[in-house]
Amino acid sequence: MEKSESTFLGTEKISVLMKKFAIPSIIAMLVSALYNIIDQLFIGQSVGIDGNAATNIAFPLTTSCIALALLFGIGGASCFNLSMGSGDSKRAAYFAGNSSTMLFLSGFLLMIVTELFLHPILSLCGAEGGIVEDYAAVYVRITAIGFPFMILTAGGGHIIRADGSPQMTMVCNIAGAIINIILDALFILVFNWGMAGAALATIIGQIVSAIIVICYLRKYKTVKLTMKHFIPRFSEIRRIALLGMASCFNQITMMVVQIVMNQLLSHYGEISKYGATTAIAVAGIVMKVFQVFFSFIIGLAQGSQPIESYNYGAKKYDRVRGALWMTLGLGGILSFVAAIAFQVFPEQILSLFGKGDAAYVEFGVKFFRIFLLAIVINFFQPIVATFFTSIGKAYKGVFLSLTRQFIFLMPLLLIFSYLWGLDGIMYAAPMADVCAFIVTIIMMGLELKKIKALEKQESCVAV
Repeated sequence: MEKSESTFLGTEKISVLMKKFAIPSIIAMLVSALYNIIDQLFIGQSVGIDGNAATNIAFPLTTSCIALALLFGIGGASCFNLSMGSGDSKRAAYFAGNSSTMLFLSGFLLMIVTELFLHPILSLCGAEGGIVEDYAAVYVRITAIGFPFMILTAGGGHIIRADGSPQMTMVCNIAGAIINIILDALFILVFNWGMAGAALATIIGQIVSAIIVICYLRKYKTVKLTMKHFIPRFSEIRRIALLGMASCFNQITMMVVQIVMNQLLSHYGEISKYGATTAIAVAGIVMKVFQVFFSFIIGLAQGSQPIESYNYGAKKYDRVRGALWMTLGLGGILSFVAAIAFQVFPEQILSLFGKGDAAYVEFGVKFFRIFLLAIVINFFQPIVATFFTSIGKAYKGVFLSLTRQFIFLMPLLLIFSYLWGLDGIMYAAPMADVCAFIVTIIMMGLELKKIKALEKQESCVAV
């Protein structure tokens, strides 16, 4: 490995590194989010509200794939960069190889479970029979085949980024997305294959992306990966999972919240003037649009991960702080822009996903404005949670990942919906955002004090 390849994370300007890593990372995450939103756009225009409701029923399974991708992808990337920063390139190779193996194996296992227990899973996700469950069953039965490839692509992108090639991560995702868009238009609009066409387009794009990831891993730059590095070793897998837990748990709690919210929307929507199908369809659209915004924030956080991990391992604490503050600043700007867009243009955004009656539009606009009311501060918690993972503080990252979704949003959904029905579901989200923001500020401040103390300690040793 050339010296320049192993040390540029510790010597190049933070702003240059953020540009190099964050922009491709944002694009890669954005494209990943578009896999779902593109399907919903085509389905909304061709199948209608029932099709959109079906994709929302299936969405928790996509979230579970992302959870596994982050568990072994972010975990493996963090372990790799921390090892490289401390000079242990030998073990770093095992982290890269083992994480890649676990990505594919976990996807294969999830595929088997989904195919065997499809209808119980859909029922758990909020399906209650009828045409919506039929659409969801067709869609998931096919997309489950692509789970191993989806997880390998999403998680493998982090391993590629850790190798100093964020542009290649972007290429992997863009290639699959372009194929998905083309085939969506062909299968849905030309062949009229509906839900099955959307599902087929998705998995073909995912397979192409996964092939690109595999080809890259064969020619890894900073360390040479051989077959022995891909054979699972418990010590490496344990460490990978430990550092990936924060990001994984964040997705798992999102999945649980989605399932609970679907059940609540079905129940309270049925007794409202809007109806269950409209409530579920609108919530699905808002959540997927939110995922597009969130892709920018997570892309920023993941772009800063190699910088923070390497420099923390190399004990260059001023650079660690610099990367964190720059990431938070950029995240704040993006969140402000998103907050304006969701408050001013909700009806225009909703119209992209197909037409509906007056009640559908009314509820959609209301859901957008209330559910995403506090999005201007929503960036803080995921960025700081990723920061804790990047510096090896796994348990703190896990706790912070649980705050917004599980500790605050889940009970607020149950309590507020009981008190105020559909309105309660909407107002639970901004309240959870505020609570998570306060906890994040406190935890970040305490950690930065510890880093400052470490920096002084290193200065004394150097003298």
